[in-house]
Amino acid sequence: MAIPMEEDQNEWDQINARNWKGIGLTDPIKSVEDKWLLLPAFLKVKGLVKQHIDSFNYFVEQDIKNIVKANNKVTSDVDPRFWLKYTDINVGFPDRNEMSSIDKKVTPNECRLRDITYAAPIMVTIQYTRGRSIVQRNVNIGRLPIMLRSSKCVLTGRSEAELARMIECPLDPGGYFVVKGTEKVILVQEQLSKNRIIVETDTVKGIVQASCTSSTHGGLKSKTYVATKKGKIYLRHNCVHEDIPIAIALKALGIQSDKEILLLTAGNTEAYKSAFSASLEEAAKLGVFTRHQALEYIGSRVKINRRVMGPRRPAWEEALEALATIVLAHVPVNALDFRSKAIFVATMTRRVLMAMEDEKMVDDRDYVGNKRLELAGQLLALLFEDLFKTYNTNLKSAIDKVLKKPSRTSEFDAFNTMQFQGDHLTSGFVRAISTGNWSLKRFKMERAGVTHVLSRLSFISALGMMTRISSQFEKTRKVSGPRALQPSQWGVLCPSDTPEGEACGLVKNLALMTHITTDVDEEPIIRLAFMLGVEGTSIGNLTTPKRLIAPFLDISLATGTEIYGPHTFVVNVNGTIIGLTRYPTRFVAQFRKLRRARRMSEFVSIYINNHHHAVHIASDGGRICRPTIIVEDGRPKVTSEHIALLKKGTVTFDDFLRRGLVEYLDVNEENDTYIALYESDIVPATTHLEIEPFTLLGAVAGLIPYPHHNQSPRNTYQCAMGKQAIGAIAYNQLNRIDTLLYLLVYPQQPMVKTKTIELIGYDRLPAGQNATVAVMSFSGYDIEDALILNKASLDRGYGRCQVLRKNVTLIRKYPNGTFDRLADAPLDENGQVAKKYDIIQMDGLAGVGERVDPGDIYINKQSPTNATDNTFTGQAASVPYKNTPMTYKSPVAGNIDKVMISDTENDQTLIKVLIRQTRRPELGDKFSSRHGQKGVCGLIVNQEDMPFNDRGINPGGCFRICTIKTRSADVESGTDTIMNPHGFPSRMTVGKMIELLAGKAGVLSGNLQYGTAFGGSKVGGTSAPIGRRLTDVLGRGHESDIDRERLQLCRQRYVDEWYHRRASGGLRLFWADLLPSE
Repeated sequence: MAIPMEEDQNEWDQINARNWKGIGLTDPIKSVEDKWLLLPAFLKVKGLVKQHIDSFNYFVEQDIKNIVKANNKVTSDVDPRFWLKYTDINVGFPDRNEMSSIDKKVTPNECRLRDITYAAPIMVTIQYTRGRSIVQRNVNIGRLPIMLRSSKCVLTGRSEAELARMIECPLDPGGYFVVKGTEKVILVQEQLSKNRIIVETDTVKGIVQASCTSSTHGGLKSKTYVATKKGKIYLRHNCVHEDIPIAIALKALGIQSDKEILLLTAGNTEAYKSAFSASLEEAAKLGVFTRHQALEYIGSRVKINRRVMGPRRPAWEEALEALATIVLAHVPVNALDFRSKAIFVATMTRRVLMAMEDEKMVDDRDYVGNKRLELAGQLLALLFEDLFKTYNTNLKSAIDKVLKKPSRTSEFDAFNTMQFQGDHLTSGFVRAISTGNWSLKRFKMERAGVTHVLSRLSFISALGMMTRISSQFEKTRKVSGPRALQPSQWGVLCPSDTPEGEACGLVKNLALMTHITTDVDEEPIIRLAFMLGVEGTSIGNLTTPKRLIAPFLDISLATGTEIYGPHTFVVNVNGTIIGLTRYPTRFVAQFRKLRRARRMSEFVSIYINNHHHAVHIASDGGRICRPTIIVEDGRPKVTSEHIALLKKGTVTFDDFLRRGLVEYLDVNEENDTYIALYESDIVPATTHLEIEPFTLLGAVAGLIPYPHHNQSPRNTYQCAMGKQAIGAIAYNQLNRIDTLLYLLVYPQQPMVKTKTIELIGYDRLPAGQNATVAVMSFSGYDIEDALILNKASLDRGYGRCQVLRKNVTLIRKYPNGTFDRLADAPLDENGQVAKKYDIIQMDGLAGVGERVDPGDIYINKQSPTNATDNTFTGQAASVPYKNTPMTYKSPVAGNIDKVMISDTENDQTLIKVLIRQTRRPELGDKFSSRHGQKGVCGLIVNQEDMPFNDRGINPGGCFRICTIKTRSADVESGTDTIMNPHGFPSRMTVGKMIELLAGKAGVLSGNLQYGTAFGGSKVGGTSAPIGRRLTDVLGRGHESDIDRERLQLCRQRYVDEWYHRRASGGLRLFWADLLPSE
């Protein structure tokens, strides 16, 4: 990170002094030039894939240690003197898991090629008893798959030259795993927030309920409801088989006085009192007046499977245990003091009463502030905790089994036992990531489809998958609520990038500047809150150590009168009530001032909820936040001088955070702010300014030029089709051997770019080509969005692509000692090599570059006839073999591109053959522009039959497929594609028409144009360079009389997609339907 030097520091301070002194509120606000440069500075430290990496780093550096610390001891039931303790755990760097390797270092590229897992050893430091001594050892307990570009990856911190030597692409974002040679990504999972009260209503049944899903550090999760039923309020939990009247539940929690219960729930509001009176009377009718009676009532209804095995305990003990450890488990109970938990239940009850009186008090489940996103780190932490506990259980059983033996020749050493247990963790991680099934019985978690194979159809398809959010909502349910576009998604979720069909609105994508938080320790935050004036029942000495160490005691003595006072606000930290404040505005302002001074994590949020009279502080992980510029006294704190320092490289984005110029806002805190879109929109009440408006779109939607001029569904269609575009996938694409790879022969960066294209590197790994498009009607073959292509352009490489397909075989070694082998091409009775063996060389493999036709053999492999026969004598020649060759089955001929021979971790010989097919566009192939308008090739026309311009130049004759910046007038006369103008009116893609003009202007002026959303090159300025050459007069070469037609001949970006038509199968005539009618 760049740290400002002393002279730079003085320059920074001079800028601040010059900008903040002597400025009046009525003075005009200067626009900050190039403030969008904060965006690339942000993407260097956060955003896009960085949240996956941050989450994984937090797991390997913090979570994994906390889990081991919570499960750090293994004891024996046989020998009480034996114990084993974990004192530390560390994850190493990736290496080869092979005994024969001298150099253990491994790169991701080697793992992809050899079909092995990119994983690192998990080392624990243990202390255990051996006889009468205590021994300390380091033990390898398994291997953890490592996320690429994380802190444990060998690629982290490498220069482009070093990455090139490792055969890795510098533009590859990382954030995925390589498991058994396959790239796997853990999708972001959307969940409801934990430890928060959510109030819902069912208008059909007339039910109002408040729910809270408790989640503790021990992994325990449970859901508690406070709901209405027949005009009364009940507590509902799955640990009891019957709803508990709320008054009885509160009595069991220690609130025995009816008056105190009424004050804690209804306060002094008459409407709430009358609504709650029936619930209060129910306890009296059931004869429950004391705490013991309430505990007996609840204990008799606790489910049997919740009880501890052994002698049956009294009902009141069952109730105490259930209330302490299961119901609202996240609220702590100290020394059987349930007061804090009683206040939380009373708060839930009050929220129900408020919703019964005013339906506006009902929460929206789909509000983004009520959601949390689970990343790879959280999911791997759950998986590791489950596997580690099972590992300890198995270890304990193995130790007990050995200690039970009456006679042992030597002292028992637990280290030797642990050597045989390591495969459990390794196989558990590999199985979960490979299959995508998170099946954790310990946490009652059954989730499928957590991981997906990383799409390598194009560079943008891989990047788009890394920002995708998967919802747990049933896709088959026809409910509009979760699918609708939420106002709270502004700036954090892309409004355009969502699939069509049943997953519409359920699968979402992150916006460009969105960051997902990781957990921040809440203890220092609670201390700080008390230092800033949060109090309990009275204004006592708030610096008392007891109050700082156990702040929950402050609120435990509060009564309903104090909690629901007219000027009292309840302070919550991560959903748990810690105290009260009577000056919420001052408290929040001081808290934010300290956050901007970096006295705490920049991701801690605080906001006031005036409806509930509460101040909420959040430091938990999974919240969605984004950076904005701070505005004070009607002026943005970031100025042009600050941007100039950023350009010089003197400061980084972290310096803007450290100086309090920029801050992160989560969705809840955004409700407490007033954000301006542009400087001209700033008013005295404005608190923040957007960095750039186009950042509300995601990485995929940001590639569309002029999207704000298009009909909304067109942008959504383009987000789906843009990921299918054929182009370049990575710098190392020719060194990869993927299952299926599509590469465009001549990819080009677009003539009309956007800032997003440059930010994500799409101009360096483009997909598609720039085509000269004539928008006109041409015969009847262009109806229904069909395109007319120039045959001369196709001959010169327009739209040509390569399809590379991987073929794999193993030379196996069998248990009886036999093995597969490769053989030279056999001879027939005439001593000639059969035609199908023509390309086989002496080593039994096809030569690189050889043409392979359907039916040809490219690996001449032979296998033993009986691999299970144990009579093998060790002589390979004596074993009968059968031919098991690999035959080329595609109906289209190809070429052998690569042949790779290696070995796997199991010491099996691995052979991969990459076969290449080169394809050119033909009838029926799919093309698409960058505005969601797709069509197939309807006709391929010779260049002499294509339209020509008034200078008599044949359209295809001077096509410059590789030329982007040129002033040659011949380029504009070459027509590659003809598009029917009827495709514009109904689709309303005005952005496409502007792109046509901008593309032509770019060719004539020699400059690339910009079509960034809510900005970019203006239409008037775009048309100026064209001048009189806005239109061309074309003649139709296929008619005897030249039909002169004035139209626009422009440069248009076309994305070449889906060239892979069916290679085999039945054929039927269907082109007759497209013939023009008489």
